[in-house]
Amino acid sequence: MSLDIVILAAGQGTRMRSALPKVLHPVAGQSMLGHVIDTARALKPKAIHVVIGHGAERVREQLVADDLNFVVQAEQLGTGHAVAQALPALSAERVLILYGDVPLIEAATLERLLQQVNPQQLALLTVDLADPSGYGRIVRDAQGAVQAIVEHKDASAEQKLISEGNTGILAVPGERLGDWLGRLSNSNAQGEYYLTDVIAMAVADGLVVATEQPLHAMEVQGANDRIQLAELERHYQQRAARRLMAQGVTLRDPARFDLRGEVTVGRDVLIDVNVILEGKVVIEDGVEIGPNCVIRNSTLRRGSVVKANSHLDGAELGEAADCGPFARLRPGAVLGAKAHVGNFVEVKNSSLGDGAKAGHLAYLGDAEIGARTNIGAGTITCNYDGANKFRTVMGKDVFIGSNSSLVAPVTLGDGATTGAGSVITADVPAGTLALGRARQALITGWRRPQKKQK
Repeated sequence: MSLDIVILAAGQGTRMRSALPKVLHPVAGQSMLGHVIDTARALKPKAIHVVIGHGAERVREQLVADDLNFVVQAEQLGTGHAVAQALPALSAERVLILYGDVPLIEAATLERLLQQVNPQQLALLTVDLADPSGYGRIVRDAQGAVQAIVEHKDASAEQKLISEGNTGILAVPGERLGDWLGRLSNSNAQGEYYLTDVIAMAVADGLVVATEQPLHAMEVQGANDRIQLAELERHYQQRAARRLMAQGVTLRDPARFDLRGEVTVGRDVLIDVNVILEGKVVIEDGVEIGPNCVIRNSTLRRGSVVKANSHLDGAELGEAADCGPFARLRPGAVLGAKAHVGNFVEVKNSSLGDGAKAGHLAYLGDAEIGARTNIGAGTITCNYDGANKFRTVMGKDVFIGSNSSLVAPVTLGDGATTGAGSVITADVPAGTLALGRARQALITGWRRPQKKQK
């Protein structure tokens, strides 16, 4: 059956104490609403409708996409009123209601929920809690059939003893929704139109209310303040860590690992403590990542090593290549097989051929470096003239002496050598030695300046 998904994301989130709309606060580097949208997409719906209100333009600008229909709720008059704003755009056989501040809901949980929806049955996601304070209570009859949901503020003392709470996530037959929403009343403690009142209407109309529960209560945990936001972050990271370990990754300490994006891993991967993976990261078999590394939008080929305190962004390490400790690989940095970049080396928009080395204290920007070339300490490619960038090209087996400055555009042929301390401003033919430094002079009898006596 076809599916429309409505995501309620209009709330202000006053307890966040922030100018940022609540649903844009991040969990694992992505907005809470972004997580919900990704999960919604996994269900392959006919359409996704996002109801926005507080900070509507900012939410729209950050998450705009061709498959999203944004609907504005100008006044926040309750969840039922919010869904009603999307009603004119709904045409599917089933409608699923989600929440923009409940980011950890799993697609598998929602699929189980949706399987229970048919023209004579709707499905409600509930959760059993030791302390359901604040949750609407699920009221059942003597046979266990759901009869209604009573909001916490409207519940009697007896109803507040019920441990089964309403998550708000609901799947209904689309043809019934308009009638139910049209009959909602705001005669309650909050003066709002509650979506939860649909349950009692459905029962009165002779429909069955089926229920489903998440595998973990944190799936349906929302974030109303920064404390709850931090709790969601930790649960997300624990879940991500368990999934990686199940795929054959060794995490030295799962509690000190952060995933803020997507990662693809091979077997026998080792990740030390305080590693952060951001964006899209590919890690192949046998890779080792040392402590305190940040790796963003990068690919680590089989057997490569990232040593402690290194930062990779938009980089690629070839098979058995290594970098660090304290290396920085910026976008466009590509290391060939068995290439080496050592401590305090920065590489940007440059490729190092197989077996090339830059052991320490170097800047390599906009450069093409051939196989087995050795870059001495203190070397820099002078790639920027204040207005334009230029490239440095080094052939195979080049040897760059320490403290060399290579002023681009410049080309060094295969087997070329530069003397230590040289400033290279012209091309160096293959197999030649280039010296670009002043001749040393010795001055005898020279005396250092002395401080004048006061």
